Amino acid sequence: MATLSNNHRRYHFDNDLEKALNRVDFFRIFHTMSLRFGFDHFAILQLGNEGSACMLSNRLALHDLPAGLAEEYDKRHRFGDSVAYKSLHKSAIPSIWKADDPPHGQGGNLVEQLGFEMLICVPVTGLNGARYAVLFLGDCEDIDQQAHFELCYDAVCAFDYFYRLVLSNKAGLGLTPRETEILRWISHGKTASEIALIVSVSEHTVNSHTATILKKLDVVNRTQMVAKAIREQIIQ
Repeated sequence: MATLSNNHRRYHFDNDLEKALNRVDFFRIFHTMSLRFGFDHFAILQLGNEGSACMLSNRLALHDLPAGLAEEYDKRHRFGDSVAYKSLHKSAIPSIWKADDPPHGQGGNLVEQLGFEMLICVPVTGLNGARYAVLFLGDCEDIDQQAHFELCYDAVCAFDYFYRLVLSNKAGLGLTPRETEILRWISHGKTASEIALIVSVSEHTVNSHTATILKKLDVVNRTQMVAKAIREQIIQ
């Protein structure tokens, strides 16, 4: 049940959050939120494991970034090497990043690499413990303390609804435990014959399960399969 009691204050988006049903509704809510605070775009990221290789485009759960921006970024940079991404694994405190920030140790400046002037990261967590972050990007001036507090609170409230209504309902996408197990081994780069030995089934059975997984996830190859499984938090 999405509705919360009056003890849970939502302030700016009370009515919108109570009426939201799907990704389109939450796209509008987060987009409006970003504009209200002077930002141009938002993005909701699934963080995953810090040490795992990752691309920005594969981590986006919902966003209104310019078309192709994340894919172009991935051609030139490693998202996992950015200072902002690393910081999200070291602290749950909301952070502000600017294109002209001095170097922070080893790692790239995500804001500069994406072509914006400022980025706000708001760490959030799903009810199952999965870690995400709501990002706000734009060419706006610095944000004052009160606006920062309000933006962070609004982002946490909206994400809670988004997780419970959309993300948690999609977890698994109908995969059986065996299909999920095979998918996890595929994500580790194992071949069908290797997986067959690991899970004690025939190679034909593994290929049959793989074909079913492709159909359930509505993708056309193993690369897309793994990317979508990570994005939809079926596997980490």
